[in-house]
Amino acid sequence: MSIALRSFCIGAALAALFAGCSGSSKSPTDDTETPTAGATASGAPTDSEKVVNVYNWSDYIEPAVIADFQKEYGIKVNYDVFDSNEVLETKLLTGHTNYDVVAPSGPFLARQIQAGVYQKLDKALLPNLRNLDPQIARNEAQYDPGNAYSVTYMWITSGPGYDTAKIKQRMPDAPVDSWRMFYDPTVIAKFADCGVSLLDAPSEVIATVMVFLGKDPNSDSPTDLQAAEKVLMAIRPYVRYVHSSRYIDDLANGEICLALGWSGDVKQAHDRARDAGKGIDVAYNIPREGGVSNFDTLAIPADAPHPKNGHLFIDYLLRPEVAARNSNFIKYANGDLPSAQLSDAVKNDPGIYPPPQVQAKLHPEPTRSPEYTRLLTRTWTRFKTGK
Repeated sequence: MSIALRSFCIGAALAALFAGCSGSSKSPTDDTETPTAGATASGAPTDSEKVVNVYNWSDYIEPAVIADFQKEYGIKVNYDVFDSNEVLETKLLTGHTNYDVVAPSGPFLARQIQAGVYQKLDKALLPNLRNLDPQIARNEAQYDPGNAYSVTYMWITSGPGYDTAKIKQRMPDAPVDSWRMFYDPTVIAKFADCGVSLLDAPSEVIATVMVFLGKDPNSDSPTDLQAAEKVLMAIRPYVRYVHSSRYIDDLANGEICLALGWSGDVKQAHDRARDAGKGIDVAYNIPREGGVSNFDTLAIPADAPHPKNGHLFIDYLLRPEVAARNSNFIKYANGDLPSAQLSDAVKNDPGIYPPPQVQAKLHPEPTRSPEYTRLLTRTWTRFKTGK
């Protein structure tokens, strides 16, 4: 999956959000009013137009899952992709998106709910909610109290992804299970020649720096932000680039040797390197100091033209066997408890499904205030430009 650029909208755009997303919408292929309810052959309630419009992260579903849904229900899936929360939010700002299912990440979901962007889920149309892991649902509820508007699709950690041979060659005792790999200048400097990248994800990266500094990763303190910026500016000379998807192929191809990346992305890099047969071994660790987790969710816009079909599509993704197929394909942990027994190697990978003692050290990415976001935007611009 290329879960790229989990950046955020600036304060002015956020303000505009409260004025958007009102009124009804029509399908991209239909000039008629929103259709009345119908039913599939299975008896599940559907909209009369057999279409569902989905907007999800790129490379974030097993392609055959879409084909199988269409075959089972006779509902055509119009599937569009994005590579940043900002792109999705911009669509939502305009209203009349024509989408029935979208996939925002937790912190974005929280502020979009406050703006009235989404409709409450009709849980009677989602019998597979019974499969959700209660702990994952509670964690996501910090963004969506009562899980009224969303369900967890996949959940994510971030940490060092690295070329085992190149790291060992340059530093045999490298702290590959620590944030020191990135935030200690004496360590990261050793890998500058073979290539280091960081995620272009300001809020999340800052939270990991806070963990490294022993501070609260949820802190909105300007003083703490200044301390984090000092760390980032000290390591900037050793970072080749800041990007949220390029590192996948670059790790797999040996173009870089160290990336602050997302768990499933690094696992994809590992598999691509293995399949290429060039002897590159890519590994991933969740730092021992603790880390940051995130949740990608499924929600239905307030003006969705086919809300019943949207519910049906979400419910289909919550089937254990379907959730397992998606996790096996994209290498991310899902929120579906029974599916873990159906997943293949991912269920035994502690970087994807961390053990309880590691999960206890994970901090869900915080929802930032507009005031803090403005400060963070300036910090991040200075870091990326090195000025």
